[in-house]
Amino acid sequence: MSDEHANTPLPFAAIIVAAGKGVRAGGELPKQFAPFNGKPLVRHSAQALLDAGCAQLVVVIPTGGQEMAQKALAGLEAIEYVTGGATRQESVRNGLEALSNSNPDRVLIHDAARPGLHPPVIERLIGALENSHGAIPVLAVVDSLAVDQAGLMAGTADRDSLRRVQTPQAFRYTAILQAHRAWQGDLNAGDDAQVLAASGQQVALVSGDERLKKITFAEDFLGDNQAGNRIPTRIGSGYDVHRLVAGEELWLCGLKIDHDKGLSGHSDADVALHAVVDALLGAIGDGDIGTHFPPSDPQWKGAPSPMFVEHAVKLVGEAGYRVGNVDLTLICEEPKIGPHRDAMRERLAELLMVDLGQVSVKATTTEKLGFTGRGEGIAAKASVSVIAN
Repeated sequence: MSDEHANTPLPFAAIIVAAGKGVRAGGELPKQFAPFNGKPLVRHSAQALLDAGCAQLVVVIPTGGQEMAQKALAGLEAIEYVTGGATRQESVRNGLEALSNSNPDRVLIHDAARPGLHPPVIERLIGALENSHGAIPVLAVVDSLAVDQAGLMAGTADRDSLRRVQTPQAFRYTAILQAHRAWQGDLNAGDDAQVLAASGQQVALVSGDERLKKITFAEDFLGDNQAGNRIPTRIGSGYDVHRLVAGEELWLCGLKIDHDKGLSGHSDADVALHAVVDALLGAIGDGDIGTHFPPSDPQWKGAPSPMFVEHAVKLVGEAGYRVGNVDLTLICEEPKIGPHRDAMRERLAELLMVDLGQVSVKATTTEKLGFTGRGEGIAAKASVSVIAN
C-alpha cells in the first residue's frame, strides 16, 4: 500500500493501541516503533486503516513516546496522538474519549502489533455492525488442546467451540464508549469485546485472517511473518497475442494508437495490458486473465483493459503485496512503438499506482519472421515483481 490513502467509501474512526513497552520483543525501541518489513511496525496498520477510509485515526502512545510515534508515522494525515494509561483498557478508554467531540458512528480498535491488516477484514467488520453493536475477527482452533497442570496433561478442551480472537475489533462508538466508562477498573479486560459483552451487548464474529499474526517476540521480526512463510518478493510473467485486422481500433497500454489496423479480441484486445495482467496474477498465483474475465462472458465484450489491470492490482494488494516493477516488451513490425513509449510508461505507472521509474516499456521485431514479422498480429511479454507489504 502506498502512503497516499485511497479514500474508499468506508467512513469510520479508528484507534491503534501502541502504548505498550514491547519488552518481550527486545530491542532498543518499543516494538511498535521498531522496523518491520521496511517500515515501523505501527505504520503498517495506520496505512491500512487510512487506505480503507478511516476518517479520524487516534494512536495511543506511551508516556514520552510522541517523538517516536510522529517519526514512525511521518507523512500520514488525520492522526491524533493520545497518551495511554496503566492498563490496556485505560489506554483504549483514553483513545475513545479523544473521539468524543467528533462522536463517530463506528470505531475500529486495533493493536499496533498486528501489521498484516488487509481490506477484506475491515469490510467484514464494518458490515457486521449493521446488525450488532460489536464485531471481532476470529479464526478456528485447528490444534488439539490440553489442560496443563504442573507440566502434566490434566484434561482436554473442545476446540470446535473455541475461536482465536484478533484485532481490529469494530464497535458502535457510543456503545463501546459507555461500556468502557462503566468498566470496573479492578477487572482485567483481555480485549474490548469483553468490555462490550460485560455491558450486556452481543458481539458478532467474522472471519479473521492468518496474516493478522501478532508480532510478540524478537524472532517475529526476522523475515516476513505476516503470513507465516510468505515470500517477501514474488515474480510473475505474462504473454499475449492478438491478431491485427482492418476496421478495429488499436489500443496499447491503455492508449489509442493511430494505425490503419487494430487488434481483434473479445475486449478492446489491448495485448500489452493483457500480458501485464497475466504477470500480476501469476505473481500471486491467482490464475490468469481468462479465469477472471472469461471471453465466453458477454459482459466483457469490448471492455476496456485498464479495468482488468485495476482488478489485478487490487488482488495483489489483498494478497498482501504491492507492485515492485514491470518490464513490458511489445513484439511487432508496425506500428512503431518509440514515439509512444513515454506515454505508455506514464499510463502503465498510473494504472499500477507506481512511480514512472518502476515501469519499462520496450519494443522489438522478429526480423520479418513469423506472424508478427508478417504484420499479422502483435505479441507482448511482461514480467512483474510484487513486494510484501
